[in-house]
Amino acid sequence: MKEFTREKRLRTRSVNGTIALGELITELLIAPKLVVLRGDLGMGKTTLVKGIAAALGAGTADDVTSPTFTLVHEYQGRKVRLIHLDLYRLDTEREVEGLGLWEMAAAPDALVLVEWGDKFNSIMERADAEIAITQGENETERLLHVRWS
Repeated sequence: MKEFTREKRLRTRSVNGTIALGELITELLIAPKLVVLRGDLGMGKTTLVKGIAAALGAGTADDVTSPTFTLVHEYQGRKVRLIHLDLYRLDTEREVEGLGLWEMAAAPDALVLVEWGDKFNSIMERADAEIAITQGENETERLLHVRWS
């Protein structure tokens, strides 16, 4: 697994707060970058992507949805192409290879956000950043640990 040299810890207490944090951390995620989004079901990974997309001019919160069944959603921003993947339903490295993920991540204008990427060693070895989301002290509080190099 890749070593990350920088980190930031953040906290939010609402869906709107998670979207706002997505907008805030976008400045840390300069393309090209492959980012793994970690967290249990319902922790707010897609909600965070909504904020990132808004900050990039790639879509509103209503435009961004989970790609659980389609696997990949792509949004064109002002200067960056946001590629959002959800690999929850994949089980093997071979399935990951079939997606063309490495070609997507190689594009100079691509910010690739991968939910459930931590299931695959090949992704973790190539990731430029990781955002782990965990539940805080109550149902709505979320703790974000952002690590990047």
